Amino acid sequence: MVRTLRSEIATSFIELSGHGGESIEVYVATVAHPSPRGGVVVIHHLPGFDEGIREIVRKFAVMGYNAACVNLYYREAPGASSDDAAAIARAQGGVPDERLVGDVAAALAYLRGLDNSNGRVGVIGYCSGGRQTVLAACHLDFDAAVDCYGAFVVVGTPEGSPFNFPALTPILADLHCPMLGLFGADDQYPSPEQTAELEALLAHAGKNFTAHTYEGAGHAFFAVDRPSYRPEVAKEAWSEVADFFDIHLSA
Repeated sequence: MVRTLRSEIATSFIELSGHGGESIEVYVATVAHPSPRGGVVVIHHLPGFDEGIREIVRKFAVMGYNAACVNLYYREAPGASSDDAAAIARAQGGVPDERLVGDVAAALAYLRGLDNSNGRVGVIGYCSGGRQTVLAACHLDFDAAVDCYGAFVVVGTPEGSPFNFPALTPILADLHCPMLGLFGADDQYPSPEQTAELEALLAHAGKNFTAHTYEGAGHAFFAVDRPSYRPEVAKEAWSEVADFFDIHLSA
């Protein structure tokens, strides 16, 4: 177990060198305790780098992990509100996959390089961040990954969509670590059929993947500030996340 009771956490906004050597903003929450512990990279949802996602970063620190979240829209709108930055990013078609991997790699290296790191780092993402979690875990040496209702993994974005996200099926065989998937049975993106296809493809590739699909929940059931929030489902899913990271990120 990595949880350290009653330790203080420190939060800050820092700058790291991301994809292409460009400066990126990162929100970090670290545990003020010297005992070795794992880290968690949080990938924010499409609505952006908002207070809800920063609360999740702090939650992981309270759980005993060092955690970090990259502001994926920082280049488009440095200093802007999360809503304005997200609108600009959407208008430009979203974050390119190659840039996402480079930026997440910077957060991974930061967490792994902390004095109290045990060298093990996981990644978790929500909504578009769920897809990007799968993308990152297929390119980078994470120790665990959690995909929270990530759409457009086994299918690309449909014609007419403002985004151009290709399916990730060609790289699924490159998944580097165990992965947990958390989905809603009432979701359309991804639909239960798409999550079943993801499970089948990863099983065929011999990957360690566990999926949970929750009845009575749709997309964004973790989002406490949205009508889609399902408290009981979120509580159960958070328990799954805690157990999964305990197994794979402990010293």
